[in-house]
Parts: sequence; structure tokens; C-alpha cells
Amino acid sequence: MATFVLVHGGGHGGWCYQFVARRLRSAGHDVYTPTLTGLGERSHLVSKDVNLDVQITDVVNVLEFEDLHDVILVGHSYGGMIITGVADRVTDRIGHVVFLDAANPENGQSLVDVAGPLMEAARAGGRVVDGVELVLFPGNDPMGFYGVTDPDQIDWMKPKLTPHPWACFEQKLVLHNESAMRTIPQSHIVCTETLPFRDVEKLKADSDGRVWDIDTGHDLMISEPEAVTEMLLRVI
Repeated sequence: MATFVLVHGGGHGGWCYQFVARRLRSAGHDVYTPTLTGLGERSHLVSKDVNLDVQITDVVNVLEFEDLHDVILVGHSYGGMIITGVADRVTDRIGHVVFLDAANPENGQSLVDVAGPLMEAARAGGRVVDGVELVLFPGNDPMGFYGVTDPDQIDWMKPKLTPHPWACFEQKLVLHNESAMRTIPQSHIVCTETLPFRDVEKLKADSDGRVWDIDTGHDLMISEPEAVTEMLLRVI
């Protein structure tokens, strides 16, 4: 039995992994799908203090309070920033890191540094609410951004999407234990359409060739949960 911790991306919540989590649990594995502070069912906690460090701590606390070890840590999109930080903070608890069409940052980079044009486009549709700069408002063509086209999936997603504090995307990731963290095995599951924008040879070198692609939109855990589950089971 393996232990998976599935970390969502910007504007989402743990809810987005329902279809993948159900399949992994049916296969006999433990699955945790935490929601980051200020998003999803925790959107009432949004404040000017919510940033990348706070959301990294969200996941670190799940691992520590649940006493999880040898975790397969999965991050989607912005979640790649989170899992890199988590792997740095609690290296001894992580058995494998999986980047799910995710940011793959270097030390000192923010998500704006990693995906500048996309993030600036997201910021253009943002606004300040109660003193907090928020982006990724659900009404600003989110399905185009997330690559979901199925009408039923869109109807399921729309009520659950929430805006995301811009500070999370702007804050730079600071690694404290990088040399040890980089020894953790990693895998990359990406969307076929994003491959031309990635350094595939570097990804393969970093992951001993574990780079797999799925021909679907960015929210692949929603649009192709069976394929994502099958690839996560390969990691075991």
C-alpha cells in the first residue's frame, strides 16, 4: 500500500482530485487531498497574510500531524511550487515527487518567474477585495485557462473554483535543504500540448526518464482521471 498526498493548483481545492483519489483508494492506497489556505472550502480564510510559505506549511502540517512517511507527493500546476517547498522542508518524509503538468521551480524562483506570461494574464483579470489582491476569478474564462471542454465537467467545476491570492504566485521559493531534496526520485506527467514549452531532456535527466504525457487539457486530473491514475500507479 502506498500513501499519496495530492496537491492542487491555483484557484482549485482538494475537490479537484475526487476522481483520481477514488481510483487510487479502490486500488488499496491511502490518499490525502488537502486544500490550501484561502481556497475551496477554506476560502473564508483568505487574507493578506496568505502566501507561498503559508500554503507550503499547509501541506507540511498534513504530513507531520498525520505522521506520514515515504509519501508519493503529487503537485498540479502551481502545486509544483508547493511540493518542491514541502520536499525541502520535510525531505525525510517524501519517497517520490510527481509534477502533474506542474511548475518545476529552481531555488529563488516564483511562479511568475516560471510562467510569467500566463501569470501576468491572470493578474490582468484580478482585483483587490478587502485589501487582498486576488486573481483567477472563476468568471474570467477559467475553462480556457484550465483546458476543460466537456460541458458536464465544466458544470461540475465552476461552483468550486475560487480566486487565489496573488502573493502566492509572486513570492519566491526559498530552499533550505536543496542538496538532500534533489536526491528524492521524481516523475513528470504533462499535457502533450505543453511539451514544446518544456526542457524535456532536462526533465528526463532529473527523473531517470520518467516523463509521460497525456493528450488533454491542463486540468488532466479532471479530464483524464483514469490515465492520470494509471501513471501514478507506475510510480509505485
